Amino acid sequence: MKHTYHIHGMTCNGCRSHVEATLSKVEGVQNASVDLEKANAAIEMKTHIPIEKFQEALKKDGGNYSIHNMGEHHHDSEVKVKEKPKGKGTGTFYCPMHCEGDKTYDKPGDCPVCGMDLVEEQSISSGASHQWTCPMHPEIVRDEAGSCPICGMDLVPMQPDLSAEEKTYKKLLKKFWIAVAFTLPIFLMAMSEMIPNNPLYTLMEQKYWNWVQFALSIPVVFYATWMFFERAYRSIKTWNLNMFTLIGIGAGAAWLFSVFGMFFPDFFPQQFKTESGAVHVYFEAATVILTLVLLGQVLEARAHSKTNSAVKELLKLAPNKAILVKDGKEEEVMIDTIQKGDILRVKPGDKIPVDGIITEGQTTVDESMITGEPIPVNKSMNDKVSSGTINGNQSFLMKAEKVGSDTLLSQIIQMVNNASRSRAPIQKLADTVSGYFVPIVVLVSVITFVVWAIFGPEPVYVYAFVNAIAVLIIACPCALGLATPMSVMVGVGKGAQNGVLIKNAEALEKMDKVDTLIIDKTGTITEGKPTVEKVGAFGTDFSENEVLQYIVSLNKSSEHPLAEATVKYGKEQKIDFLDAKNFSAVTGKGVEGTINGKKVDLGNAKMMEYAKAKLTSEMETEAQAFQKQGKTVSYLSIDSKVAGYVVIGDKIKATSAKAIRELQDKGIAVIMLTGDNHDTAQAVAKELNLADFKAGMLPENKLQEVEKLQNSGKVVAMAGDGINDAPALAKSDVGIAMGTGTDVAIESAMITLVKGDLHGIVKARNLSDDVMKNIKQNLFFALAYNVLGIPIAAGVLFPVFGLLLSPMIAALAMSFSSVSVIMNSLRLRNVKI
Repeated sequence: MKHTYHIHGMTCNGCRSHVEATLSKVEGVQNASVDLEKANAAIEMKTHIPIEKFQEALKKDGGNYSIHNMGEHHHDSEVKVKEKPKGKGTGTFYCPMHCEGDKTYDKPGDCPVCGMDLVEEQSISSGASHQWTCPMHPEIVRDEAGSCPICGMDLVPMQPDLSAEEKTYKKLLKKFWIAVAFTLPIFLMAMSEMIPNNPLYTLMEQKYWNWVQFALSIPVVFYATWMFFERAYRSIKTWNLNMFTLIGIGAGAAWLFSVFGMFFPDFFPQQFKTESGAVHVYFEAATVILTLVLLGQVLEARAHSKTNSAVKELLKLAPNKAILVKDGKEEEVMIDTIQKGDILRVKPGDKIPVDGIITEGQTTVDESMITGEPIPVNKSMNDKVSSGTINGNQSFLMKAEKVGSDTLLSQIIQMVNNASRSRAPIQKLADTVSGYFVPIVVLVSVITFVVWAIFGPEPVYVYAFVNAIAVLIIACPCALGLATPMSVMVGVGKGAQNGVLIKNAEALEKMDKVDTLIIDKTGTITEGKPTVEKVGAFGTDFSENEVLQYIVSLNKSSEHPLAEATVKYGKEQKIDFLDAKNFSAVTGKGVEGTINGKKVDLGNAKMMEYAKAKLTSEMETEAQAFQKQGKTVSYLSIDSKVAGYVVIGDKIKATSAKAIRELQDKGIAVIMLTGDNHDTAQAVAKELNLADFKAGMLPENKLQEVEKLQNSGKVVAMAGDGINDAPALAKSDVGIAMGTGTDVAIESAMITLVKGDLHGIVKARNLSDDVMKNIKQNLFFALAYNVLGIPIAAGVLFPVFGLLLSPMIAALAMSFSSVSVIMNSLRLRNVKI
């Protein structure tokens, strides 16, 4: 019987093959076939197997995938994500080639699909141990400084343990030197055969030197590089064929051939033997190949640690201590103990410990490490400050608002980690090629052996054997697999250092293709720091002071920037606030409520229409005079009668005009969509030299505009900062949130600009251009290397030039092909965006 089930949690071809292998192992299953696109599994079985058995098998496998009956509703929560251990660079590992999507592992090792060493993720926690120990008595560990209770010596801070990344590198390096120590004598013995009247043979016969080579090769094969054979065996067993499959077959064949030749020399024809009658052995080829592959792994491990250097630099920004002010006293405390609402003192030159607001004093703050902007920013009372930024030359008090993993710095690090593990659509090309790569290489190797055995010169089998091994060794699927993720990882880190936060790799790829940018006005083009310029009354029913009183009383319940501006102005004017009831916001129009039993509405002309309050032509004319200057006018109606208005100004950011011009020069059409009226929008568009704008746009209108442009074949990016922008941000090809905006907007976006500045969009475009160019270079190099290298190893140059590629040279080329892809990716660290 055959049943079809739904599979949840697969993101790539590696996931598909992993699920297929897991389901196939369930007792009673004859065949399991998994379809990635349809997200289902067709399972053939002799007798019915309960779905619970399959669920249990997937759960035991790590719980990253789940199986359900077709059509059955399921939730993401069913696939439980393991809680990641906290700590700097500890506990969470992932495959650098993302063979199984964003799957992570909780211990070091190698990827079950491609066999590469897992890379450790840098944790969002600062990870400082904050513990002290005695240099004489290491068993003494305390949470604070002091003296040793045994010998009285001052305790010293405990040194953090090496990261798993560093441990892997040191372990590989140790094995490499051991391999070199045993391989070098083997290599010299083999090469001595090229010396006339080989002096070694005067000491003892060649067959005895073969035994010496065999003895020296054992530590190389069975200790220093044994992991390659383990990975090769696992890859064949699970049929996840990879680079180590080829190395295992190639080097293993050379070594086993040599051992067999020593024990059973009479089995081989004369052409495999030397003048002394001993079989020609390839211990030097096997050990040199394995040692060079190990060298490649060492270099990769070192280079990998540089690809996530941006995260490490961000982690260094996280301070360990802070000065807590409690009951008028100051005390130094560990960062982990700070609670929301604590008052902290920040001294000149200190790092700001957590996110919060200044409650006393003023200063300048260097925010370059988060925004990428070198000029210090002036900060005074009620201004926000972020963890990791550096205080200038004045002391101030601040109130902690976001601590631990909620701080901006922690969120940036988490976003960079997540984006580094995501897969770009362009990687599908590499996945497709890699799926067929190893079987094709093995087939080419077999064909090479057959062709040389039939048409090659004497000794034909020796030539056939050596060239077949060279083909297996030179092929490098890893260079192809690393081409995209390495560039993405370095690019995402580069963006974070410049205040451009990338949510996933797809955002980078799509941003490169964007030809239309939609921008909001308030908070995107303008500073988003509105100020009240005038309050006016219509008629004699209410004075200007009463109009202001109703406006601020209603707005005190609103979070809109314009509302905050009026409330601030009301406090400055010492207005008495009235009690507002039944408050609610009408999206894209304004707010409403009840004050002193009267129905009060505040907002744009559409809000007045909603409140059934008639605007006269005189009222509109008076408002238009301000709107033509680029100001925003909100009307107030009391019991459905327009009573007055408030004029709010919002300065255009100094960088907006330049940024828009640069984007237009790159061939991107810039369109401004705003909920403001036509006259205000026109005044702003004129100042910025924007030909295309639309005013009076509600959230659904912005969404419709995005859909309309997409239907006409445009690739649309949308930049906004408010809740009303969230639908359009989510619908656009690339949503760009201003970091100064709401959490809803940031959640809906693929790219977040920390500074909330249009110049950040220019940076994001430049970054995506550079990353995509780098990925294409990597893919071209990896493909070209394999397309040229494999035929040369097979011996195509021999008939014309008499050139053959030694398997040892092939191993060197293969090792450096992966390293060169990583090194090319690392060039992104130096690009200027």
